[in-house]
Amino acid sequence: MKFLIFACVVFCVVVVAVPKPDDKRPLNHDLSDVEHFQNQHHNPQYDHEAFLGEDQAKTFDQLPPEESRRRLGIIVDKIDKDSNGFVSMEELKDWIRYTQNRYIEDDVERNWNQNNPENMDVLSWDSYQKQMYGFIDEMDDKESEGDGEGFSYKAMFRRDRRRWNHADIDRDDALNRTEFRAFLHPEDHPAMKDVIVVETMEDIDKDKDGKISLEEYIGDMYRPDDGSEEPEWVQNEREQFTQYRDTNKDGIMDLDEVKSWIIPPDFDHAEAEARHLIFEADKDADEKLTKTEILGKYDLFVGSQATDFGEALARHDEF
Repeated sequence: MKFLIFACVVFCVVVVAVPKPDDKRPLNHDLSDVEHFQNQHHNPQYDHEAFLGEDQAKTFDQLPPEESRRRLGIIVDKIDKDSNGFVSMEELKDWIRYTQNRYIEDDVERNWNQNNPENMDVLSWDSYQKQMYGFIDEMDDKESEGDGEGFSYKAMFRRDRRRWNHADIDRDDALNRTEFRAFLHPEDHPAMKDVIVVETMEDIDKDKDGKISLEEYIGDMYRPDDGSEEPEWVQNEREQFTQYRDTNKDGIMDLDEVKSWIIPPDFDHAEAEARHLIFEADKDADEKLTKTEILGKYDLFVGSQATDFGEALARHDEF
């Protein structure tokens, strides 16, 4: 249920009045920054972003339902590469991978240009850290170490520094664009798996003993109200920890067990999501989708009724 906890290292706590640098490192190890399930209930926003890509999802959320349905139909035609009137598993899987890669490429391009305005071949750590963290020197220790709720500019700085070192393949303390992509999106780079696991461990391991206890595991996803009964899904997560996460049954999760949990071998996120979408929308159970079936599950693919009729962020050239 909480498979995406490691994916979203997003610092949203504002410390005093000092503006936080934009978090340009969403650990988007999955297909979407939102959780696939919330309190054991399926979250269609996950499918929404996985299917469309984050930017496209935001666009659809700001359109009237009739217009977003029309655009969804155009997207379905694009997914159906062989134009046979059906979206197959492979076509859907390819589309999900395409949307994810497009998001990553757009994000890397935007951040590369922002942090490297002179368009040099490489971006040095010194240059990057001055742009992102130069303000720390003007803060006192209390401000930079955060408010006691887990947020710390200095911790954020140290995490970036470590991730930078992992991405810096040629050890010149500067990143070319390929290395910068690995820094921004370690989930998309096999050599960055270890740093992902370490970051996950740090996020959940509150007592900093190098292990994740059952209570730390549960506490990362659930904080009980005073006197309230623990929901059934929390009990299920306790069983998941005991039966499957803690493989050596010593009562804690070590680094290897965390790695097996968040980066399971041979797991294809795009395939898993494509199978889920087909399972939910395939009314005649022929393991492929027609446009009618997809539009019939409109909420599954592009979210529920539009609630924000603000300015659309449409890619006008696509529609």
